[in-house]
Amino acid sequence: MGAAGLGGPVALIGVGLIGGSLGLALREAGVADIRGVDPADGAVEDALARGAITRACTDVADAVAGARVVVVCAPVGDIPEVVRAALRAADDEAVVTDVGSAKSMVLAALTPAERERFCGGHPVAGGERSGVANARADLFTGATWFLTPTGETRPELLRRIHGMVSSVGAIPVAVDAGVHDHLMALVSHLPHVMASALMRQAAGTAPQGREALRSAGPSFRDLTRVAGANPRLWADILLGNRDAVLAETRRHRAELADVEAALERGDRAWLEEFFGTAATARERLVAQEEVTGGEVVRVMVEVPNRPGVLSEIATALGHAHINIEDLHLSPARPDEPFGRLEVDVAGEGAAARAIELIAARGFRATAAG
Repeated sequence: MGAAGLGGPVALIGVGLIGGSLGLALREAGVADIRGVDPADGAVEDALARGAITRACTDVADAVAGARVVVVCAPVGDIPEVVRAALRAADDEAVVTDVGSAKSMVLAALTPAERERFCGGHPVAGGERSGVANARADLFTGATWFLTPTGETRPELLRRIHGMVSSVGAIPVAVDAGVHDHLMALVSHLPHVMASALMRQAAGTAPQGREALRSAGPSFRDLTRVAGANPRLWADILLGNRDAVLAETRRHRAELADVEAALERGDRAWLEEFFGTAATARERLVAQEEVTGGEVVRVMVEVPNRPGVLSEIATALGHAHINIEDLHLSPARPDEPFGRLEVDVAGEGAAARAIELIAARGFRATAAG
């Protein structure tokens, strides 16, 4: 399902870099009605002038009226409140999503009924400069876009969000909200903390009058590049993902404690192994290529007509790094015990693994002939 098949307007609550880029991408994908609202002075006017939205709205209720998809692009700390406001104002058949990098805190703020119409999202994309002036339609091309459906998320609404994400060139990947938060704590949030801590340490160091910052080489600059991030934004992100970030900072402190102990012992063998395992992991990071090749294979799944089935299967495949190209759910009729879920994945290997994972959860799955 492409963006043109969303069946109605899209509302963007927040039209900065992410919201503006999404609006531009959706317009290129064929969406004709994109409403925008933003409390920042002049933001919606700028978004309208750039073509990121087709209509400037005065408030959330105005923007979401009649919308089929509502995307909350607010600051992380404001997302739970804005999501709830959007759910209250939106039609019952509208789906609400967000783009924040902390997901569990949003779900915790919602009731089970509200979670039926909400599916969290997080595009792993951005830029060093914020604002709609820096928005671009290709920002999400090839980027992972995490989706965090719950057992309450309506299947047809999850499919609608999946289609929107695919239509702007991103790769939708469904994961559990807690898994998402721990992943981001490790690969995004902790690196920002480390970079800022190193920068602060170096800024306050001047052995015998020689300033550390004036002696820094390329490795220090590369490692601390993200230390220049927006302070208010990153305070919100760390507080929003507090539990996961705390867990990862404690794990990192344990790593440093091991290094300290090896240095105290004068343990060359341990230090060589330490750097060796890190170098091997770095090689994997640089060399890794996402396995998406091959023709699309359709996997047919018999599913009971109960809440949470689509979210369960999509999340299982997402955790296994199997990308869903497209999906379609035909619910069971009253006289039938099962409905049918069609999942498209790239390559026979991915299809075989998907069938194995789905079968392990008690569902019958086969590759379409």
